[in-house]
Amino acid sequence: MNLIPLRPESIKLGRPLPFALRTLDGTLLARRGFVVSSPNQLEILVSRAGTLCIDIDESPEQARAFMSQLDTLVREQKTIGEIASTQMAARANGPAVPTREGPPDWHEMQLRSSQLLRKPTAPDFLAKIARLHRELTAHARSQPDATLFALIHLASREMPMYSGTHAMLVSVICGMAAREVLQWDEAMVETVCMAALTMNISMTELQDELAQQAARPSEAQMATITMHAAASADLLRLIDVKDEVWLEAVRLHHEPPSGRLADMSAGERAARLIERADIFAARLSPRVSRWAMPAAIAMRASYFDDEHRVDEAGAALITGMGVYPPGSFVRLASNEVGIVLRRGKTGTTPRVAAVLNRQGMPIGEIVVRDTSLVGYKITASMPHREVKLQLSLEKMLAMI
Repeated sequence: MNLIPLRPESIKLGRPLPFALRTLDGTLLARRGFVVSSPNQLEILVSRAGTLCIDIDESPEQARAFMSQLDTLVREQKTIGEIASTQMAARANGPAVPTREGPPDWHEMQLRSSQLLRKPTAPDFLAKIARLHRELTAHARSQPDATLFALIHLASREMPMYSGTHAMLVSVICGMAAREVLQWDEAMVETVCMAALTMNISMTELQDELAQQAARPSEAQMATITMHAAASADLLRLIDVKDEVWLEAVRLHHEPPSGRLADMSAGERAARLIERADIFAARLSPRVSRWAMPAAIAMRASYFDDEHRVDEAGAALITGMGVYPPGSFVRLASNEVGIVLRRGKTGTTPRVAAVLNRQGMPIGEIVVRDTSLVGYKITASMPHREVKLQLSLEKMLAMI
């Protein structure tokens, strides 16, 4: 099977499905030609599946249309849902090309990252990972707060595509810290970002499995985890990566040297920054076997080294993102709960949108609070699991 996750909103109600709907493990939900007649019926399918998928191998004509349009649509920042919608419209009404322009589609980038990292030996892997890096860099430089918000929001909630989301978040925050705080040259920034994206390519599928596995890792899984840094570096060399700093950063990222960055080689410095960002992103993300940490607590774990001293690389991450980064939930002195929209003048005074009132009920009209004021100062970082509220990522990004 060649399963591709599908956004539910791409399904046209009242029209025959042009492909079968399946779960992530390939279980059939609805046959090709089935008519989803109502939003309630679609909601039932989604609740059964968790993530709706299609197998493009089951439908050659859909596969040909999908593959021929994918590269163009990705460059134009169209979504996988729009691709599917175009195919369904073409079936009913003849050829059609989506024309809607808009902001980055983070769900599509999350999907693309996940699919890409699962096939590192594909002939075009390096070209596609470089393109993903360029897109992430462009978004991080033009809309840094929105980029952090989107990736932290997704990392704090998503388990099926853990590895792809994790790689993007680590790459972006390493790039921000390296460029804006440590002031590394642009070539070094690009290298650390590419190393962060590819640090786990030898165990991408296992990462996704472990995120949804309640039991402790087996001996075989632990052996893969232990060897993954060296195995990922070897795999990168095999597919013709020649940048020795990139390779060294990947090889050392799980157990880099500690101490002053100035005393390290370029690869060691990159590895140290990646390892600190990796710790933060991993603790921020939920798994079946454990809860996610609040962002501020996850950040604190990166701030100190193994000897409980301030870590230079970890401190650079906090300086770049703030103590309460965009996309994280906080409790205010007003007893409201808010979500951080933008970094503030200081690391502890970000711009926050209040989403729950003093009674813990959703606020009808979301309001922005000035956390530099005593009445609205941040009193605690909140884990996502304690905020019983579904927020639209697109609507929240529009407020930033």
